[in-house]
Amino acid sequence: FIMNMYLFAYDLTQFCGHSWIFTNMIIRFMTFGKDSLADTFHSIGFVMRLCQLLSVLEILHILIGIDKSRFLPRFLQITERIIVLFVVINSQEEVQGKYVVCVLFFLWNLLDVVRYTYNMLARMGIYYLPLTWLNFSLCIPLYPLSVLAKGFAICVSLPYFESFGTYSIKLPFPFTFSIYFPYVLKMYLLVLFAGMCFIIQNLFSERTAHLGTGNIKNKRS
Repeated sequence: FIMNMYLFAYDLTQFCGHSWIFTNMIIRFMTFGKDSLADTFHSIGFVMRLCQLLSVLEILHILIGIDKSRFLPRFLQITERIIVLFVVINSQEEVQGKYVVCVLFFLWNLLDVVRYTYNMLARMGIYYLPLTWLNFSLCIPLYPLSVLAKGFAICVSLPYFESFGTYSIKLPFPFTFSIYFPYVLKMYLLVLFAGMCFIIQNLFSERTAHLGTGNIKNKRS
């Protein structure tokens, strides 16, 4: 019971954070139009970073056994966001004003508002079929779109990492090699898209497990 209440409080906290971000983005766009897109990171970046740091707890939840989700897919999804948000976007001010950041944040928060709403109700044993369907169906088209947005954000950031030398390290003597960070990002793009294939397969299997005919009948009853 205590663990269930803790998980409910965690989901509620994340729901409030992502709902605030999502609502803020919608209101700003309706008020300022396209001008609001370039200022997205400066307006909601702090709360976004806080929510993503908090999501690292989900890995711990799986490891200690209070969350029954599969470890590797969730680990990949969380680390993808952490790397793109903190390493790519947060470190390059020139990237923060790009429209792709707004698109990426919109996709992340749309998915998370639905997911944490479903999780909160599930903690209380409440299952609404439309919400269940939305939770396990919406991620299938939107997750690949978010991966494309992540890849585009990385590509946009490459010229800045090349010109500023951010995170590139040249080791002193007696070492004879250096780490050129744009090459690291290019290799990570391959990992990102390879991981996408694995995660999409997992999303389909989760959808089948939760929306199969038998499960739907049981939840209706």
